[in-house]
Amino acid sequence: MAEILDIVDEEGIPTGEVVDRNIAHSLGILHRTAHVWLLREKDDNIQVLLQKRSQNKDSFPDCFDISSAGHIPAGVDYISSALRELKEELGYEAKPDDLIYCGTRRFFIKENFHGKNFLDNQISNVYMIWVNKKENEFVLQKEEVSEVQWFDFYECMKNVEQNRFSHCIYLEELLFIKNKVESLR
Repeated sequence: MAEILDIVDEEGIPTGEVVDRNIAHSLGILHRTAHVWLLREKDDNIQVLLQKRSQNKDSFPDCFDISSAGHIPAGVDYISSALRELKEELGYEAKPDDLIYCGTRRFFIKENFHGKNFLDNQISNVYMIWVNKKENEFVLQKEEVSEVQWFDFYECMKNVEQNRFSHCIYLEELLFIKNKVESLR
């Protein structure tokens, strides 16, 4: 079934036009996503939950990624989409008040996956949630996520910055999270 997305302007506001997700990625059409980072405190350290993308994903297969992220279907807002993705990918049910807004990020990437060009032109709202769960307490959507793992947050930042593991994480988002965590302490 086709996934239909709103085409948005430079501010992330829907233009009234829609596009199939595959076409958006083949032509680089600007669209929206919601990114949610799950954090917890353990042994006086902050940890971040990363998901490992399924090997069948259309982009960045088998790479560690944001705790939960997804495209926003046409006519849907950032918050409802973020909550839906958490439920679908991780089996985690959250409320709108659980989401802590950390920033908005605009980016464009050009890659090649499975022999096809992939042009991802998106505006993402970035959120975080405090969650105290073990990895095996999440119910993973196997088509999307092969595993989840808690990482020390600051070590994760350093490893992303130095590209020490297979990931599709942008340091800019981790800095959003770091700044929000430090402002809340």
